Amino acid sequence: MVYVELLVSTLTQGLIYALLSYGVYITYKILDFPDLTVDGSFPLGAAVTAVMMIGGMNPYLVLVVAAIIGAVAGLVTGLIHVKLGVRDLLAGIITMTGLYSINLQIAGSNMPIDRSIDTIFTAAPTMMLFGDMSLMHRKFIVSIILAVIVKLLLDLYFKTKSGLLLRAVGDNDILVTSLAKDKGTVKIVGLVIANALVALCGSVVCQEQRTFSSTMGTGQVVFGLATVIIGTTLFKRMGFVKGTTAVMVGSIAYKICIQLAINFGLPANLLKLAMAVLFLIVLVLGDRKKGGASRA
Repeated sequence: MVYVELLVSTLTQGLIYALLSYGVYITYKILDFPDLTVDGSFPLGAAVTAVMMIGGMNPYLVLVVAAIIGAVAGLVTGLIHVKLGVRDLLAGIITMTGLYSINLQIAGSNMPIDRSIDTIFTAAPTMMLFGDMSLMHRKFIVSIILAVIVKLLLDLYFKTKSGLLLRAVGDNDILVTSLAKDKGTVKIVGLVIANALVALCGSVVCQEQRTFSSTMGTGQVVFGLATVIIGTTLFKRMGFVKGTTAVMVGSIAYKICIQLAINFGLPANLLKLAMAVLFLIVLVLGDRKKGGASRA
């Protein structure tokens, strides 16, 4: 029974963080843009969520507002890169650094949410549908619904003209220019969508954990990159599997690996180190597969 609960909890975490992985998938895999804004926009979504929920705002509406605020963060990075000519990596670092102070101004270094305040997992509409379930299982079901809805919306978006241009700008920006489209604008749109998803993830995590911490964004870009690489590597030879599906599976796989490490006695203060090592292993194995394929 304990192992079942642990598995459900781990799957829930993987599904929630899949929202972040979708965002990193857009910047890293589609735009080929190393966006470090993620480490700032993730806690930004959580900070806004904590303040608004304590202020009595509807938890579902909070998700929308957090996503919009995250989109603004992505817009800032895009404008710094495209309009001011700052390199992509530095543009993300500048925004991330600024967001750290902004997050502190919004919610301080730590802001817990009282148990009496409803979240998306305990609000009336959720209880009406899944009230007969335990809190753990409600979190699991709501997380599945969120992850799948966002995935389907992204899949639909990628089929639109704007989505196709977004895909094209990472592979061949000259093609986008030849179509009389501004590649800079397309990049900005991609960064806006990506960071909206990352902030949305931060909002859900904040509601799930009922707390905000100024350090909760540390290492999130590493997590996102690892899940994208794990997912795309696992399904590399399966062309029918969509990228969004791959990164969702990658997020779940990553969380399972970390949970297994903890179960085998990994101290909590070494968790970030384990994440970095796992990311390195994934990168090395991915590069070796590429090398083997090219030699073949």
